[in-house]
Amino acid sequence: MTKLAEILKTIDNLVWGPPLLILLVGTGIYLTFSLGLIQITKLPLALKYLFSKDEKDFNEGEGDISSFKALCTALSATIGTGNIVGVATAIKLGGPGALFWMWMAAFFGMATKYSECMLSVKYRTFDENNSACGGPMFYIEKGVKGFLGSFLAKAFAFFGIMVAFFGIGTFAQVDSITTGLNGAFGLNKVLVGIILTILVAFVTLGGIQKISKAAELIVPFMTASYIIASLLILALNFSELSNAISLVIKGAFTPLAATGGFLGSTMILAMRTGVSRGVFSNESGLGSAPIAAAAAKSKSHVKQGLISMTGTFFDTILVCTMTGLVLIITGFWSSSYEGASMTSMAFRTGMKVDLLGLLIVNVGLCFFAFTTILGWNYYGERCVVYLFGNKKVKFYKWIFIGLIAIGPYLELSTIWTLADIVNGLMAIPNLIGLIMLRDVIKVDTKNYFKKLKNVA
Repeated sequence: MTKLAEILKTIDNLVWGPPLLILLVGTGIYLTFSLGLIQITKLPLALKYLFSKDEKDFNEGEGDISSFKALCTALSATIGTGNIVGVATAIKLGGPGALFWMWMAAFFGMATKYSECMLSVKYRTFDENNSACGGPMFYIEKGVKGFLGSFLAKAFAFFGIMVAFFGIGTFAQVDSITTGLNGAFGLNKVLVGIILTILVAFVTLGGIQKISKAAELIVPFMTASYIIASLLILALNFSELSNAISLVIKGAFTPLAATGGFLGSTMILAMRTGVSRGVFSNESGLGSAPIAAAAAKSKSHVKQGLISMTGTFFDTILVCTMTGLVLIITGFWSSSYEGASMTSMAFRTGMKVDLLGLLIVNVGLCFFAFTTILGWNYYGERCVVYLFGNKKVKFYKWIFIGLIAIGPYLELSTIWTLADIVNGLMAIPNLIGLIMLRDVIKVDTKNYFKKLKNVA
């Protein structure tokens, strides 16, 4: 297993080398300025669309689910272990500065998320069951066209299935749930794995309607609870907040020496871990959220892009920041703890009430990880439909459920390294597609806001 871990680590360093980081962040920077800082100027409008009480805003076009449910489905796949375990592993490896680079990845990633989700609705199609089919594989094939478009689309769909099977979708989530419940309540990992497998099978076999319904119920409640608990800890330890922020800024640009359980880091390490874990968490540029966006009942692809953009804001700017600051303020970022255990101990200490902190992290982690599994099951399913047609979906689902069952037996470090690799490989064809479709993104966005201004 050690040899395998070394091989995977080498591949991970190669995949997440300077070329991908430049492509990922560079695409976000380009889209940010070409769209006029849309993540700042249009965020209030996006939030207005999201929280509109007018039912017409949520059921105005063809699709399978409302825009709100589509966002919840996308958030169910993003707000999960990346926010609790991913932030902990990023700071453990790269120091507090990694949080700063997560912010940067999220800020520019909001423009990327907007672009990929609006393209997904624009180029979506419907299968023989009248179910919406969209995502990078469709907008790359239809928009880029030719051999290159076909190749990139198929590459994305293939890596999308791999991420669902071996990356974010299964092993990382299962490990977080089983380890969290075992450490907090002493529950047997195998038993937890069996129960989890049964629950996943029950929901995922019901399709997008059942998945989105579960996401709509769980995601808003658990996200709000987690943020409130985090804010309470920050309030109780307010005197340490300025020092924590200082560590984040300082650690982003200067090397940090080893201390306690922290082995030390460089600026490059902080940047690499921050960006890669940021992408793992909010999935901007990865191309997953557009698959959920395509199912939304929305006539306007630009409007849906704006709504989808808020997902990165909620996921990283809010939830990941909460986790990161709690870890730094309580001092557990430099402890010997790792992953979920580190975050759990930080919350238990910060809340001043041991049981309450334990419940917030471990119960929250279980719900977050469970909804992430559901979301990624759907993403992988749409990739299967694109490559092989509807007839292979049941076969895919049973493989997915089987992988959930073996998740408790795998090693944490190997799981996260493998997840990083397939995430990066999935992002490459999507980012190339976004760059090649940049003029479509700019023109459609400009026309939408020009029309909106004339109507007003």
